[in-house]
Amino acid sequence: MSTALPPLDDAPNRPLLRLMPGRDRRVKGGHPWAFSNEIVMNAAARALPPGSPVRLEGDDGQKYGTWLFNPHSLIAARRLSPDAGMVLGEAFFRARLAECIALRDQLVGAPYYRLVHAEADGLPGLVIDRYGDALALQANTAGMERATPLIVAALTALVAPRVIVARNDSAVRGLEGLKEESGLLLGEDATARVREGGLEFSIDLLSGQKTGWFFDQRDNRAKVAALARDKTVLDAFCHTGGFGLLAAQAGARQVTLLDRSEHALALAMDTARRHGFGETVSARRGEALEMLERMVGAGERFDIVVADPPAFAKSRKDHPAAMRGYAKLARLAAMLVAPGGFLFMASCSHHVSPGDFTDAVAQGVARTRRHARLLATTGAGMDHPVHPLLPESAYLKGLLMHLPA
Repeated sequence: MSTALPPLDDAPNRPLLRLMPGRDRRVKGGHPWAFSNEIVMNAAARALPPGSPVRLEGDDGQKYGTWLFNPHSLIAARRLSPDAGMVLGEAFFRARLAECIALRDQLVGAPYYRLVHAEADGLPGLVIDRYGDALALQANTAGMERATPLIVAALTALVAPRVIVARNDSAVRGLEGLKEESGLLLGEDATARVREGGLEFSIDLLSGQKTGWFFDQRDNRAKVAALARDKTVLDAFCHTGGFGLLAAQAGARQVTLLDRSEHALALAMDTARRHGFGETVSARRGEALEMLERMVGAGERFDIVVADPPAFAKSRKDHPAAMRGYAKLARLAAMLVAPGGFLFMASCSHHVSPGDFTDAVAQGVARTRRHARLLATTGAGMDHPVHPLLPESAYLKGLLMHLPA
């Protein structure tokens, strides 16, 4: 019998931090963050270890519950519970995770989903993806880093996973003073498969992008697949081939996968062969933008073009370059769409607003002198909820367009 892990802290002796006079408006309104310039940062506060649970109160004594505090981060405190005395042990995390699992089981109906989506699920900075008996975890805040052993214990009790992988290689961890690293938290085999649209995709939880699979695009892949029967399809920045292979499953005549990762393409082609698409699906390896320019020059055309690149803007300073990049990508992608075909473009840059992304894509398409109909403006699936006071966390933008001529 395993020994129970101790809670994160001694709840009765939890440190008390106060908001500065006149700086409590956002927290009083329910915002889940308190910034460093809103908190009285005295010597005692600055000495607290990153990720420490604290009680937070206004200068008027109003109590705001338990928060996770990092004195070295601009977002200094993140709300965890309205109860200032909540015991932050395995039982707390098990209850919160059980709620997340129950919701996803209702929304998705199969154990392949974004199990935890950070603040919207009351676990600030924590992302967990579920692949049946395999889990990928990303702790992007010092508080969730400290809580990881308790989270692993809670997940083990709830779903008995075969493997749990830590994908703590996100650059945002640097803002919390955390290093980037990946590794096994439980189990030995980091390979997994995800089922979607009647297919079973091969994925690598340790070396794939992000946490191994893009659950956020599930609904968008279904939209594209619904248009794909008897069509030719180009899936650019394809990773492990989600859009293209689901199009093949839906009856596409020919599918071309394009990505720079040899490993990702190998996984995609393994999935294609296992499902009998070996003759329908082909792969090209190279830098996508360069390859798209060559394909335009060669006069290639496709009935459906998907362009789902990595984030072009990883910080606010990248915004102007990102806008130029999206416009260029839209121009090249539109030039590859056959008359009467469809273009789907996506952005996962939360520093680029939906309006800015739409403007950039529209400008790029306009440079081809082609008319376009915007059929759908999309985002992530429902297993990626958004905190109502953090609209910027709705990072995914998708545009589905028809190009008649």
